[in-house]
Amino acid sequence: MASKAQFHVLAVDDSPIDRMVIVRLLKTSSIHVTAVDSAIEALKFLGLGRTLDSSVASDIHQGVDVNLIITDYSMPQMTGYDLMRKIKEFKKDIPIVIMSSEDIPSRIKSCLEEGAEEFFLKPVQQSHVNKLKSYLSKSRLKDEQDQLIDNS
Repeated sequence: MASKAQFHVLAVDDSPIDRMVIVRLLKTSSIHVTAVDSAIEALKFLGLGRTLDSSVASDIHQGVDVNLIITDYSMPQMTGYDLMRKIKEFKKDIPIVIMSSEDIPSRIKSCLEEGAEEFFLKPVQQSHVNKLKSYLSKSRLKDEQDQLIDNS
């Protein structure tokens, strides 16, 4: 688990090269990164793996805390869009960014309307990572507020 001073991003992409690029860019910004190769692995990492078989919230285990998820749109088994919708059912506050090499306006619009914070066109660049930092800060602030409420 990431230390308090460090942000933690879950990167989801079925392409090993794209995953490597994302990890390197995030790590150069001192961001802790966990990279997985599928939406299924992302759900398992987040403790939402059981939601694939059942949508019963009581079956969900507490997963690892992450401040942001960045996911590819086009992946086998489950798209990044479907991954985002599944995560938002149970973890509404976590910022999700979707990326794709395909510039399809209707896809971009539907992702943003369903709750994606951003939609990046690949290849991911340092300027994209710089945009992520504002979402990471908002996520950290929300976590701290929730802790204050829980402790009072």
